[in-house]
Parts: sequence; C-alpha cells; structure tokens
Amino acid sequence: MYYNGYYHLFYQYNPKGAVWGNIVWAHSVSKDLINWKALEHAIYPSKPFDKFGCWSGSITIVPGKGPIILYTGIIDEQNTQVQVYAEPENISDPFLTRWVKPDAINPVVVADAGVNQTAFRDPTTAWWSEGDKHWRMLVGSRRKRRGVAHLYRSKDFVRWVKAKHPIHSKEFTGMWECPDFYPVSVNGNQGLDTSEVGNHVKHVLKNSLDDTRYDYYTIGTYNQAKDRYIPDNTSEDGWGGLRYDYGNFYASKTFFDDSKNRRVLWGWANESDAKQDDVSKGWAGIQAIPRSVWLDSNGRQLVQWPVEELNALRGEEVKLSNQVLEKGQLHEVKGITAAQADVEVTFTFPSLERAEPFNPRWVKPQDICAEKGSKIVGGVGPFGLLALASEKLEEFTPVFFRIFKAPNKHVVLLCSDASSSSSNKTNLYMPSFGGFVDVDLADKKLSLRSLIDHSVVESFGEGGRTNILSRVYPRKAIMTAAHLFVFNNGTEPITVENLSAWSMRAAQIN
Repeated sequence: MYYNGYYHLFYQYNPKGAVWGNIVWAHSVSKDLINWKALEHAIYPSKPFDKFGCWSGSITIVPGKGPIILYTGIIDEQNTQVQVYAEPENISDPFLTRWVKPDAINPVVVADAGVNQTAFRDPTTAWWSEGDKHWRMLVGSRRKRRGVAHLYRSKDFVRWVKAKHPIHSKEFTGMWECPDFYPVSVNGNQGLDTSEVGNHVKHVLKNSLDDTRYDYYTIGTYNQAKDRYIPDNTSEDGWGGLRYDYGNFYASKTFFDDSKNRRVLWGWANESDAKQDDVSKGWAGIQAIPRSVWLDSNGRQLVQWPVEELNALRGEEVKLSNQVLEKGQLHEVKGITAAQADVEVTFTFPSLERAEPFNPRWVKPQDICAEKGSKIVGGVGPFGLLALASEKLEEFTPVFFRIFKAPNKHVVLLCSDASSSSSNKTNLYMPSFGGFVDVDLADKKLSLRSLIDHSVVESFGEGGRTNILSRVYPRKAIMTAAHLFVFNNGTEPITVENLSAWSMRAAQIN
C-alpha cells in the first residue's frame, strides 16, 4: 500500500529458514518501490486465533481509522482458518512499525456451517458502497472442486456478515487462494480506487489456483445491486484463462497508488531449484518487479509494465539498430553487464508468408514452446533474445517469438525456455513457459522487454500484453561470464529495428 509518503510491502516470511513454515508478516518500506528498508515483523503468531500461523490477507485504508489489516489466522493443528483484524499501534508512526490485534473483536470472521474451515483464507482489500453504506470484501475458498469467492459485508469493518451467495464461483478450478477484485478504467491507463464503480469501469477478478500454482483472471461486470460478478465471454473462466504471467508468478496482489494515480501489481516468484539448494544459500523466493496494470484498449485483457521508478537503476545505454538476422544468425549485445540488465527491442519482418501452419490440436502454449524450441528452425521465428548465455552457448535462456498461420488469422507465441538455462541438470525445474500474444501484425513488428537479474529473466511481450518470468540457475553464464544475444532461427529474415540495453545498478535493500 501507499500511505503518508511511504510504500509498505508486507510479505509471507519464515524467519527460521528458507523453507515453508513459521510464517509471519515481514514488513519493508520504500519511497520509490525499488529501494527498501526492512522493519521488524508486523504480524506473528501471538494469540489463540493465529497460534498456528499468520497467513495472507490485505490492507484497506479505512477513513477515520487508517490502514487496517485483515489476514488469515490458523487456530489449530487441523488448519482451521479464521479472519483476523489488526491495526497500527501508533497511527502517527510514519513506518507503522507495530500492529495490534484487539482481543475483544477477533476473530472477525469465522466460517459458518456451509464453508470448508480448512479452505477459507486470504481476505481481499475491501471496497465501500455508497448505496447501502457497507464495506465488502472477499475470502477465497472451495466446495469440492469448485473455486469460490465468498462475499462479506460490514458497516463498521469489525462485524462482518456473509452474503447468501458468493460473488462468483467456478467449477473444476479448485481452491481459490489470494483473490483480488478491483476496477479498471475502460479508457486510459490510470488506476482507480478499489471502491470506484460506474459505467466507466470494468472489474477484474483474479484468483491464485492452489492446484496449478498460477494466477488467472477474468474481466467482467460487477452488478452492485445483486453483488454478483459476471465475467465477459472474451476469455475462458478457468484453468485455460488469461494469466498475469505465464511463468513463475503466484499469490499476486494489487493496490491503488493514489500518489501516481496507478494500480500496482506485486507477484511472488518461487524457486525452481531443490529444497537443499535453498537451505544452502539461505533464502528462497523473491518478489517480481512491481508492475503498473491497466485495461488494454481492446477491452479483452490487462496490460502490465514495470513501474517507471525502475529506470533510475539504468546505467549507460547501449544501442543497436537495423541489424538484419538471417536464419541461424545471432548477434551479441556488448557493452553491458549481461547478468544484470534491462533490454528493450523491436523486431520487424518483411513478410508473413513463411509462417508455419498452426496445428488446431495445440491448446497449451507452453507445450508448443517445448515442442518448437529456439533450436527448431521455423518460418517466421523463432527470433528474440538469448539471455544469461555462456560464451560457447552451453547455457542460455531464450526468450522468443514464433508466428503461425491459422485459417483466419496469425497466431503469435511468446516463449521463455529454461531447458538450456543450466548445465546442472539435476534437482532443477527447467520448464518451457509460453503464452499467446493478442496483437495485430499489420505493421509486421513485435516488441520485447526483458529484465535480467542473475536468476531471473522477467519478460514483457508486445508492450506487456503477454508476460513471462523464468527462474534459472546457470553455472557458467554468471556475473561477467554472462552474455546477451539477439537471434533468429527462422527462414524469414528478421531485422532488429531498435534495441536499447542498460546495465542495471543494484537496488538498496537494507
């Protein structure tokens, strides 16, 4: 959240080791979303209603009260879950260092007889309705295989009453963790307060799927009178639906930043190495770079882009323009620290005639990326970047486009393939990630931005319409031994119209 001049990041943390367990709410503050100062833990098990864990939740800035945390407390060894209220001990403390959990009111929400008590967690940021003067918030749950977002209402933010029906549910999706519900403007990229409603907005419902460990969302309409959310029919409402990110990205959360009139998205990037590796290095899991998020002009999906403050870490710019790449060619981008870099590039191609036919049996983009990797010669593509590459290409992480021809349109695929990322083939999860890109190819151009940070390649395709974060663990392509290339392995020549790359300074994390 942003409050009184500071950004606050609260995150799930185990102070006793680099494995899951002993979870508390760690707390850091920042002036710019990039450089952070760690404070003492904000919330930790200390009461009967959270004795066995303080799990995820959200913050709402309540007029007259200030920031209020609602989070999930675990009350017993059976994982019975309740929702807990916490408030700042001293509202005048600019860092909001210490938080209290009033015994007289907690827990504020307990699952009723019709709710699974062990699948009842992660309350959302609340929104206010002027119509009936009530707050509303959601709690994620499931009924057998049906994902559920239960709706609760309150006049005073303390006494909450469950609505007769969920705001939305969907069969065969499993447990909905970390739900997020917020408005987006139908015109422009400005952010909106979570309580904003009207004809000028659409709503987004995001759920983190416990079964698949990825986040999916729909765009739709919030019927205030009935307290129902109705997804548009422009994407699947289920496992095959739209995702914020098609890689290592989970348990995400947005907030409205009123200082810059934007909505900011945070996501957790979990590890892809073995548990013993995490224990050895002493840490596990990172936050992705915070992203601004807004509704695409086509109204069918969201667009994301790294927050503008990240650019302050850029060093000297290296440029490349009008570099033609024939089939099998690559060109090294020199003059940067390739292990810690920011790269923006626009590719052009003279024709789509050589695009490969799209197999209608293909459904999952990641499967196509695995089958049609960067080493497989295509028509228009594969072309893109080889990130974190060793000098002789024993290791590299390709981020690339591939274009196919379907009966009535062209299909654009963005891949980030970790299968060649490390010479260590044991105890590593090295998948091919992929997502389709909804783009008009009339100008025969595609753009890509990749943030490269040692064990992370975080990529934004076509202005942030399709995004993939990969966790990789090279052994040779590290520090000054890492290289960056642009490449083409398609029969259609590709031109690097413009490329800008920067070495990135390290953020200050204290």
